[in-house]
Amino acid sequence: MGPGFFFIAILGCGDGSTACTPVATMPTRYESRSACAAATGSALAGSTEFDFPTILAECRPGSAPAANRAPAKRLTVDARQG
Repeated sequence: MGPGFFFIAILGCGDGSTACTPVATMPTRYESRSACAAATGSALAGSTEFDFPTILAECRPGSAPAANRAPAKRLTVDARQG
């Protein structure tokens, strides 16, 4: 089974598009990689506040919402031990 959705990650990169660092994640989720890729241009146009020589937009796979995942195991710590 593939990813549940795709999202756009905005990356700030050094000169020559090297050493890229994620600087933002766009809030919109896309049902397909092609729909995500079609939106990267407008995501870049709205991401001018970052101080990097190069800004890139990259579609990344996401997973199913937390409600659809198995519940996380709870860890209980007894403060009296020690």
